[in-house]
Amino acid sequence: MHADELDLPVDLVRSLLADQLPQWADLPVRRVPSSGTDNAMFRLGDDLVVRMPRIHWAGDTVDHEVRWLPRLGGLLPVTIPRVAAVGTPAHGYPWTWSVLTWVPGSNPVLGALREPEVLARDLAVLVRAIRALPLADGRVKPGRLVDRDEQVRRDIVAVSDEIDADAVTAAWEHALATAEWDGRRTWVHGDIAPGNLLLTDDRLTGLIDFAGIGTGDPTLDLGVAWNLLPPPARAVLREDLDVEDTTWTRARARALAQALVQLPYYRDTNPVLAANARHVIREVTAEVS
Repeated sequence: MHADELDLPVDLVRSLLADQLPQWADLPVRRVPSSGTDNAMFRLGDDLVVRMPRIHWAGDTVDHEVRWLPRLGGLLPVTIPRVAAVGTPAHGYPWTWSVLTWVPGSNPVLGALREPEVLARDLAVLVRAIRALPLADGRVKPGRLVDRDEQVRRDIVAVSDEIDADAVTAAWEHALATAEWDGRRTWVHGDIAPGNLLLTDDRLTGLIDFAGIGTGDPTLDLGVAWNLLPPPARAVLREDLDVEDTTWTRARARALAQALVQLPYYRDTNPVLAANARHVIREVTAEVS
């Protein structure tokens, strides 16, 4: 997916385990299929997973998760990973890596949700719990829309062959003019998306990937309204979270900006993520038209 990402074969994982965590060296190791972009995941036996950054900008994500996951235990209404062990650079691999507990469940599939409004209510409960975390010293996440303006406009040009560039530009400019963030922060997960959500019997039961946990604009956790939920369930999420017009406009603009970054970058290398980005762009433009 990235021109300069590391090659991470299963044999490298086995070598790291054998040298540093020999108690698990005999467990089977298999790569986890995923549309994730920053980390490679390897199932370790039945109950564990090895998490390894694959690209330089994700090199500190394991350290961040290792710091925060133990502090989040028991504070959220879903199952999250627990840190089982931490590995160090070796065998040419340059970053900290981790062994986490495996969180059971299946990822929701866009367009195939059996009870989307029930899921929307579950998501609202989760978002409220994250916002209310009784923790201090969270990483401060940037949040102003205007800081993304130049990139958004470049991306609109880059994918103008497959989007309504005028409609997308109009939606973005409306948010810039009317819905800029006032600076009030809450805790945010930072990447509530289909690949990080886990369902059991159609109910939300798990959340993974805490590399982005921190404090920032609360709309950073509302992108799921467009990257997963159909319009009626989207309305349920908005109602349950009592999101007023300005905040909703800003959340929608953030979802649009994220999709516009993803589509040109992953168009040829990550079909799942690119398809989701196209979906978000369509949903946003339909909602504001």
